Amino acid sequence: MPIVTIKLAKGRPVGLKRTLVQAVTAAVASSLDLKPELVSVLLEEFERENWSTGGELHSDKYGGGYGHQ
Repeated sequence: MPIVTIKLAKGRPVGLKRTLVQAVTAAVASSLDLKPELVSVLLEEFERENWSTGGELHSDKYGGGYGHQ
């Protein structure tokens, strides 16, 4: 039973997260020839102020979002 962990910043709508876990579940199940019910996906969300790239906090660089719809 595979467990997939995805780390991402907080703030994405539940609909996008639902779409993400459905797509990941389908891809893993297909790749490993498993029933989707055997695939677990864990979303770990964190505040943008706790992540930086290039020495700049994402809360400063991106503010409230990353341009998703």
